[in-house]
Amino acid sequence: MRPPQTDGTYAGMTQLRPFTVSALIAGTALAPLMAVVLVAAPATPAGAQQVPDQPVEWTPRRLNQLDRNVRRLERAVTQRNAAGDPVLIETDPEVVVLQGVVDNMQRRLSDLEATVQRMNGDIERLTFANDEAQRDNAAMRRLLTDSNNRIAELEGQLEAVAEANAPIVVDSPTGDARQDFERAIRLANEQDVRALRALEVFVITWPDEPQAREANYRLGDLRAEAGDQPGAVQAYASSLSGWPRTSWAPDATIKLASGLDATDRDEQACAAVREFFERYGEGAPTTLINRAERIRDQAECEA
Repeated sequence: MRPPQTDGTYAGMTQLRPFTVSALIAGTALAPLMAVVLVAAPATPAGAQQVPDQPVEWTPRRLNQLDRNVRRLERAVTQRNAAGDPVLIETDPEVVVLQGVVDNMQRRLSDLEATVQRMNGDIERLTFANDEAQRDNAAMRRLLTDSNNRIAELEGQLEAVAEANAPIVVDSPTGDARQDFERAIRLANEQDVRALRALEVFVITWPDEPQAREANYRLGDLRAEAGDQPGAVQAYASSLSGWPRTSWAPDATIKLASGLDATDRDEQACAAVREFFERYGEGAPTTLINRAERIRDQAECEA
């Protein structure tokens, strides 16, 4: 047996010295990598130049290969430990540095995630506040629109009341009898407060126009609705001047007779009933004939 040398080894035997290797755990995070040494190599001659290591480019293929090698080394270490032959294990400095970089990146990533969560919360709150503001604005617009409409309606009513209460004088809103008449009838059909004055103005402004009789007939209706029976009788009588043969003449005659009866002018009411039967009775609607007979009974007219 050869005598041991001063470093504890035997001459001619291979010296064991540590080498570090890195291991990568598959996935998105790097785990602490441990270097495992079980490599036999001849002693480095004294004075030999050390060639600087070239930086390693960690491609997916190289990383996969490194992972397989680490697994092999792990199995080898396990077998050597089981056989009672300890293996020197050192931490790879590059791995320590890399792990520090990874930890720093993970902390920064956590900070970014927390910042994003806070921003998302702020965005949700701002979105909710914006939705509420839009709803409030829409409600305010509706309220403002309703208020403007009500104000415009009130202004129109005030103008209509002022026009309705204006003095009855000769006046032509359009300068044309036909157009003035159509305007007055339209107001009457719409039950506008200005209708009464419009008809009264028309009959004194255009007394000789063909539309004057019908205007008086419609004026009698409005006065009767307002409870002005004497005024209604006067308007109906004016509409029947000359006993026109129009579709509304029979109705105007019965309304005239009814107004005379209501104002205790029975003799004149009976005369109006006689005119109805003589002039319009033939072919008159049954409803008008029945009303004429009731008036005749109420006024105690002679048969």
